[in-house]
Amino acid sequence: MKLVHKYDYPSSTRASIKGLRHYSLTGDIHGQRLPSVTTVLGQTQPKNKADSLQRWRDKVGHEEARRITQEAAARGTSMHLYLEKYCLGEGYLDLTDVGNQAKHMAEKIVDRGIDNRLTEIYGNEATLYYPGLYAGSVDLVGQHDGTMTIIDFKQTNKPKQREWIGDYFLQMAAYGMAHDAVYDTTIEKGVILMCSKDLYYQEFVIEGEEYRTAKHDFLRRLDQFYKENT
Repeated sequence: MKLVHKYDYPSSTRASIKGLRHYSLTGDIHGQRLPSVTTVLGQTQPKNKADSLQRWRDKVGHEEARRITQEAAARGTSMHLYLEKYCLGEGYLDLTDVGNQAKHMAEKIVDRGIDNRLTEIYGNEATLYYPGLYAGSVDLVGQHDGTMTIIDFKQTNKPKQREWIGDYFLQMAAYGMAHDAVYDTTIEKGVILMCSKDLYYQEFVIEGEEYRTAKHDFLRRLDQFYKENT
C-alpha cells in the first residue's frame, strides 16, 4: 500500500448555515459554501426511516438514546482516526475504554479490508465537491482489489443487513460523482468496511447497475434538498 499524490484535493473548513453543515472551500475555489452529503441525506430521509428512529428513542428513553448515540459517535471518531493514521503510516493512541475498543475494531478492518487489498491511496480524509452543489469528506479513494474505489469506514453497535444501509450507498455514489466531475475520473465502485463493537466484520460492495442507480437516487434527494431549502 502506498500513497500516490495523483489528485490535488482542496482544503476546507466546516460551517453551520441555518443549523445545517456546509463545507467552505479554500484556494482557487474560495467562497463556495456547499451543503455536506450527510446534510443532504439527513434532511431528505424518507418519513418511515425518521419515524423508526423516533420509535427507537421512545422505546429506550431519550436520555439512554442520547447516551448510546454519543458513545457510538466517540467510538466512530476514534476508529476513523486510527484508520486514517494507519493509512498514512503513522500511529494513533487513545487510552480510553472507548479508544481501546475502537482500536480493536480498526484492526479488524485493516486485517480484512485493507492489508493486501488496498494497493494505492489517492485520497485519505479528502474533501470532495461537486461544483456548486455539494461537498463532503471521503474516508479513502484508492485502488481496492485492483479497481478505483470510494471506500467508507463504518462502526456499528450491531451487524447490519444490506437493506438497512441504503443511504451509505448513496453517500459513496455522491462522492464518486464529485470525484468524476472535478478530476475527470470514472469511478464505478464503492466499498463499505464495517465493524461492530463486538468485532463482527462486514463488507458491502456496490458497483455496476446498483451503483448507477445509487447515483440517480442521490441526485433525486439533492433536488429535493434544494427545493426544500432555497
